Amino acid sequence: MADGKVLVAALAWIERHAVIPDGFDQGQPFTMLPWQLKVAGSFYTVREDARVGQKSTAFVYRRAQVIMPQKSGKGPFAAAVVLLEAAGPTVFDGFAEGGETYRCADWGCPCGWSYVYEAGEPMGVPQPTPLIQLLATSEDQVANVYRPLVAMIKHGHLSSLMKPLEGMVRVGDEGRIDVVTSSAQSRLGNPITFAIQDETGTYTATNKMIKVAETMRRGLAGMSGRSMETTNAYDPSEYSTAQKTHEGTAEDVYRYFPQAPPTLSYRNKTERRRIHRAVYADCPHIDLDAIEAEAAELLESDPGQAERFFGNRIMAGHGSWLESAQWLARASDREIPKPSTYKLMKIPIVLGFDGSDSDDWTGIRAETMDGFQFTPTYGPSKRPTVWNPADWGGQVPRLEVDAAVSQLFAEYDVKLMYCDPPYWETEVDNWADRYGERRVIRWLTRRVVQMHAAAERLKTDIVKRDSGFTHDGCDLTERHMFNARMAARPSDRYVLAKPEHRRKIDLAVVSVLTHEAACDAIASGLMKKKTLYMSA
Repeated sequence: MADGKVLVAALAWIERHAVIPDGFDQGQPFTMLPWQLKVAGSFYTVREDARVGQKSTAFVYRRAQVIMPQKSGKGPFAAAVVLLEAAGPTVFDGFAEGGETYRCADWGCPCGWSYVYEAGEPMGVPQPTPLIQLLATSEDQVANVYRPLVAMIKHGHLSSLMKPLEGMVRVGDEGRIDVVTSSAQSRLGNPITFAIQDETGTYTATNKMIKVAETMRRGLAGMSGRSMETTNAYDPSEYSTAQKTHEGTAEDVYRYFPQAPPTLSYRNKTERRRIHRAVYADCPHIDLDAIEAEAAELLESDPGQAERFFGNRIMAGHGSWLESAQWLARASDREIPKPSTYKLMKIPIVLGFDGSDSDDWTGIRAETMDGFQFTPTYGPSKRPTVWNPADWGGQVPRLEVDAAVSQLFAEYDVKLMYCDPPYWETEVDNWADRYGERRVIRWLTRRVVQMHAAAERLKTDIVKRDSGFTHDGCDLTERHMFNARMAARPSDRYVLAKPEHRRKIDLAVVSVLTHEAACDAIASGLMKKKTLYMSA
């Protein structure tokens, strides 16, 4: 739980006013599942220095993201939160001295419920004019939230305050809850107090839903509003809104994403059961046998989708080069080999390099004799050897790259460096002159036969359990690995390709080059165990 105090009255309001929307228990009180209580408790945590008059800034989190598997209860939970934002105590109203009371009757609700605050508790009042939007890619998708929302109003205590109409719900005299889809965006841009963005893993640049979601959040900013995303695990090759949120660094975004150990294989029935138990641990209503049956059937036709929907794992779709769990399972907390300026203390490594000019990324990876691959650093600030042109005024800083190469050769015993030369022919020629043509090798990745064999070699060593290959868990390399797709070539071969122009795979190519250099160095006797032990 974040630092601050939970607005308990808001959570209690949900369980008093929301009801089970369907099934045999329709109309019974909606008791939040353990995961729903965790999310709600975090989302409605008030900052200790909050002041009356603040809205979104009174809370620790401005928005939230929930990534949960199928049938875990995302839709009903989102509907319950919408009801709270429409009529419950969600606007901070100071800290209680003790004994103050929130009464529904004071706000037009005839249910008779009240809540007595304890000393120090955050107090809340309803939004004076709630303006809420529910966003999804289609009418069918938005029904995941809108259908249980309408049922909760119909079978609960709020029918006198809210009136469902076609595509919207009237709240009081001036408030409203609107449905927004990709085909009905006329309401976008209006100031709003709260928003639910459902299945943000399907919001992509192709269907233009990323811009729609961003436009909606701008409307929230104007009212100091808040929002919540709900989604299944996303396909990392599509660069969706869900991925942008999940990979973002904003500290005022709460992210809830339960995971099973990445070493468990989803294709193994026993391990798949363990994965399901982990991700559905806070869902006591789930029948794991039913989940297993659905997952096993879907595995036959679309294993990536099965693992995303039911295993709650970030998985690329058809054509992905590597399964995310396979790469994640190879991550190690091993310390990065230390550089040294003393010849006898230098650690033997190989390097891989792939360069660009103004669009793709440029990167260098290293690998030790025993198969540990990592991203080195350079310079006094210990910058990673990864250069995104967008961070350097739109062009890769060639002098920086050259300085990094010089430092790596000075501080490590570099046995081989495989370089893809296009756009960098002059620099690669200079490095070969400087360090020797037997150490700096021009390795063209456009050669289909060789590149296919190198990619397969790395993939095999990642997948097979006894290979000894590990890596440093570099976040940027991980993203590029997950983006990489297999583009078919003649004779059942493939090369690595981007899923779309904006999704980069450069560091995946660098990893392939680095591992190829390591394997070749060992095969040729350039890297031997005794050399490593003498240098350590």
